[in-house]
Amino acid sequence: MEQYRFIIFGKVQGVYYRKFVSQNAMKRSVRGYVKNLPDGTVEVVAELIDDDLEEFLDILKDGSPLSKVEDIRHGIDDEADLIYDGFEIRY
Repeated sequence: MEQYRFIIFGKVQGVYYRKFVSQNAMKRSVRGYVKNLPDGTVEVVAELIDDDLEEFLDILKDGSPLSKVEDIRHGIDDEADLIYDGFEIRY
């Protein structure tokens, strides 16, 4: 398992994007979090098996019905410390 950090650009705040990502991550038993950043982007940190990366990226790209994802940047994050179970929305 690897921990990935994603930064999502576009219309992703105020459109239930975090809730959408959280619900879909929990359905797949993904550990991690989603949170809004001050610059209007959304950060997601998720612990994934490499085989699940593409499916998770599809979830992030689809987003909520009101969102419009323009770009997603991601990479492996060795510094995130996921010391809890489940997936949460951070504020």
